[in-house]
Amino acid sequence: MPKLQDARESQKARQASKTRAGVVDPVTLFVPIVSGSIPQGRSSMDAYSISPTRRENENVRRYGLAMLAAIIALLLRRMLTPLLGESYPYHTLWAATVFCAWYCGLGPSILTALAGVVGIWYWFLPPVHSFELQDPKAEISGMLGFLVFSGLIIALGEANRRSLARSRWTEEQLRKAHDELEQRVQERTADLNMANESLRELSGSLQQIRDEERRQIARDLHDSAGQLLAALSLNIAVIQAQSHKLDSAGAGAVSENAVLVEQIGREIRIISHLLHPPLLDVAGLASALRWYVDGFSERSKIKVDLDIPDEFRRLSDEMEIAIFRMIQECLTNIHRHSGGAAAAIRVHEEDRRVLVEVQDTGKGIALEKQLELSSSGRTGVGFRGMRERLRQLGGTLEIRSDGRGTVVIATLPLVESKAARSASEELAS
Repeated sequence: MPKLQDARESQKARQASKTRAGVVDPVTLFVPIVSGSIPQGRSSMDAYSISPTRRENENVRRYGLAMLAAIIALLLRRMLTPLLGESYPYHTLWAATVFCAWYCGLGPSILTALAGVVGIWYWFLPPVHSFELQDPKAEISGMLGFLVFSGLIIALGEANRRSLARSRWTEEQLRKAHDELEQRVQERTADLNMANESLRELSGSLQQIRDEERRQIARDLHDSAGQLLAALSLNIAVIQAQSHKLDSAGAGAVSENAVLVEQIGREIRIISHLLHPPLLDVAGLASALRWYVDGFSERSKIKVDLDIPDEFRRLSDEMEIAIFRMIQECLTNIHRHSGGAAAAIRVHEEDRRVLVEVQDTGKGIALEKQLELSSSGRTGVGFRGMRERLRQLGGTLEIRSDGRGTVVIATLPLVESKAARSASEELAS
């Protein structure tokens, strides 16, 4: 309970601070909107309140306009006397009262009605130009009737004005709340974009660290385990040369050990090359892909057609490893999931871009899975890694699939290796 009370007090303090800062909470605002009332302590015109001097000038203007409307109504009635007669002198005064009730407010409207009655009394009721009445009962009844109905008109006009003012006040508060919420959304969006950018940078760093670890592990396997197996193979060869001194079981074991050591060496060499193919650093992407595709076809029994120019230029190290890992991941998925017996890979340049297409003839990807792959948040680890690698290089990844197979298309801006750029500059010079 103390924690709940502290939370409520902190919430009240936040709301109070927002109120002092001129910020309106949408939830707090919702209550007076539904009930049709203005929060206590604020009139319908407080939202539009201005400096005292300007407010005083506004009041003077409204009362002056009310008096002017009454005078114009009386003068107009005098001009229309030949047409309207003298029996009912309130015609034009109704219009002035309605105008002031709609535009000038409560006080000016009352002033117009009273001033108009006084003017009618003095100028139009017989005897004219006098406050005496020829027929007091009838004339007073007429004036009272005018005042009563004018009061109804003024009340309706004031209610309408207050309703409009309340609506404008509510709209103003809603606009402020909307602006505040929009500002918060923009701030949260900016924070989210910064967080996503930080995550992308972290992911890119992890990818680079993983590539370096793969390269180091591959080098260690080749330099340490490979050398030890080579020495073990030499020792077994010495024993195998003297196998005639052993019985048949010993000679068979020595021969079997030699085969096992050779097989282990071959497996370690394959693992080392798959972790980081040395041809990628030495000969470039084209040679590394040909070596990998040949080995993949032999191991998986899937026919792979590789289409890459023989004179394919050297790219940057990051781009070559990204393309190699992408093709490696695609072929692994084809072997595990597609069920197809053939695949095709095409790597070519087009408009200063490198296009990589990997296609299979398998069963394709289900529509639900394609929707998941289209969203960046629910892709698998392999596809997410491919997208992130390509995104860091300014590239894109597109996946198309139907019942006849799947096509994965990667597009990257062309970035040559430093050696290739140096050679191109030397040829140009």
